[in-house]
Amino acid sequence: MQRATPAAASVVLLSLCLLQPAARGQAAAAPNPSAPSPSAPGQSAPGQSLTPAQARQKATAQGVPEIPYESVPGFFKLPADLYLGESMGVATNSKGHIFVFTRSQLTRLFEFDEQGRFVREIGHELYGFVFAHAVRVDAQDNVWVVDEGSNMVIEFNPRGRVAMLLGRRAAASEGLSETNPAGRGPVNSPPLPYVFDRPTDVAWDKQGDIFVADGYGNSRVVKYDRDGRFLAQTPGPGSGPGQMNLPHSLQVDAAGNVYVADRQNYRIQVFDNNLKVKASYENVGQPWTLCISPGPHQYLYSSNSYPDANLAPMKAVSGEIYKMELNGKVLGRFGRAGKQLGEFSTTHGIDCRDPDRLYISEIVSWRVQKILLHPAHH
Repeated sequence: MQRATPAAASVVLLSLCLLQPAARGQAAAAPNPSAPSPSAPGQSAPGQSLTPAQARQKATAQGVPEIPYESVPGFFKLPADLYLGESMGVATNSKGHIFVFTRSQLTRLFEFDEQGRFVREIGHELYGFVFAHAVRVDAQDNVWVVDEGSNMVIEFNPRGRVAMLLGRRAAASEGLSETNPAGRGPVNSPPLPYVFDRPTDVAWDKQGDIFVADGYGNSRVVKYDRDGRFLAQTPGPGSGPGQMNLPHSLQVDAAGNVYVADRQNYRIQVFDNNLKVKASYENVGQPWTLCISPGPHQYLYSSNSYPDANLAPMKAVSGEIYKMELNGKVLGRFGRAGKQLGEFSTTHGIDCRDPDRLYISEIVSWRVQKILLHPAHH
């Protein structure tokens, strides 16, 4: 694929959404969640039923109010010969610039300004870019990416230069580093302090300590100090307190507590700063990605994402995103599964630097949506 730059001769306005009826430049209202639809939460598609395992994804929180919202069409602007693939992660820095980590013909990291204009590509053809999974921005505006394929966490400074590496890509002579042939459990048992097995996310506390969700193989969270020295880890795979079955996303609040999307256990687990379990939230379906907003009153967002297998019956029990207090109280929900503007096809990343202005990246629709929430006062 030819590398594109902001100076490309022809620039076109590309919504990172599918076609919509709204006029260009106008915000489009999201679908009415109460409108009759086979994909509305709680309804089954005609002639189809859920297996017990699929039905488990349905959130059990009761009486959750719907948060009014809208999706902004035509926000992102890409050069004419540049496209998104599966949009695995999205994050913003203190200037409002937006970073998108995408799986295309290559794994690529793009930066847009606060108006959605393309700025640059970071790390073009970088050795650690194999299979994108997450992007986050720390308090110093360093950009961190988590690459599931290279088993690496990579920090870029604000100028776009590599500043720190955690993990290591397997040498070509070693072949691919995959989970064992049985399809479960880590390659290294017990897992090694500095060797990841398909990691999924990264976060930091106020001291600069680093937390990595070492997801698919090792099913653990690892804590390192700001210089990358190993400090602690969670117990590993399982369904007991503190154990995990695919930690798919994590966030750290202002007090240093760690929130983990324990995806295949259908719960959010909360740990203290030393990775001792404190609480478990089990009423918001299957958490795929989390985001905690900054500021004096922090909110937790969790997506009960429509699975990327695209099974029609799953639209009945997935697709919505929850807004919560840090103590687990559910304040509201918005969205549903679908491909139209304001619907979500496998939400994989959420940025909530502004708790009422979210950026949401999706796998199946190859897009990022800018979402404006209009919540009542909580």
